[in-house]
Amino acid sequence: MTNTTGWKQNAQNRTFIASFSGGKDSVLALYKASQVGRAIGLIVMLEEEGKSSRSHGMPPALIQAQADSIGLPVYTAAASWADYEEVFVGLLVNAKQQGAEVLVTGDLDMPEHGCWHDKVTKKVGLKLGMPLWEMNHREAVDEFIHLGFITMIVTVNLSLGMTEDDLGRVLTPEYVKELEARSIDPCGEGGEFHTTVIDGPLFQQPIAVRKGSVIKDGDYAFLPLELA
Repeated sequence: MTNTTGWKQNAQNRTFIASFSGGKDSVLALYKASQVGRAIGLIVMLEEEGKSSRSHGMPPALIQAQADSIGLPVYTAAASWADYEEVFVGLLVNAKQQGAEVLVTGDLDMPEHGCWHDKVTKKVGLKLGMPLWEMNHREAVDEFIHLGFITMIVTVNLSLGMTEDDLGRVLTPEYVKELEARSIDPCGEGGEFHTTVIDGPLFQQPIAVRKGSVIKDGDYAFLPLELA
C-alpha cells in the first residue's frame, strides 16, 4: 500500500536532491521545496550518448549554466531506457551518501499507486517530495509566472494542437489564455510542449541563449537553444 502522506510536504525541514529537467515544473518544484528545505544538488538524466538531457533534449552546457545560476551542483548520468532505472537509482544512492533525505520532483499528476518515483526512492531509503502534486494546472502556471520565472517553449507536439510558431514563445498570462482557448493544457501535461527556464527568482543571473534552427521529427518540432 502506497503511503502518499507527506508527498507535498516531505521537503519541509529536510535536505533534498531535486530531479531537474530545466523546464517550468521542475523549477517551480525546486523553488517551492527550497522555501522550506535545503537543496544539495540537481539530478539530470542524459540520453545514451550524453549529448542532451533525456527529458527535454537540452545540451549539457545549458543545463550547467542553469545549475550555476541557481548555485547548485548538477549530477548527470547517461542511460538508455533499458538501464534508466538502475542508473537513476545509482544517482539517488550517491545523493543519500551526501546527506539527501528526500527526492523532489515536479510531477503534478503522479498516481497514488504505481508511482515510479515512489518505487525508486523506497529502494534507497529516501522520502519522496512532490510540491506540485495534485495542483490545478492553471494555478501552477499562474504561480510560476507570478513569481517572475521566464520560460520558453522548446518542444512541441504538432499532433496535439501546437505549431512551429509556438516554438520560442515565452509563457505569459496572455499566452496561457491563448493556449486554453486552443484546448491545450497550459502545463503541457498531455505532452503538448516542453519548456526551458532562463530566468526567475532562483537564478542569480538570466541565462542568455541563442535560438537555433527548428528541427522536425515526425509529430514533433524542436527549437535548439545554445548559450549566447
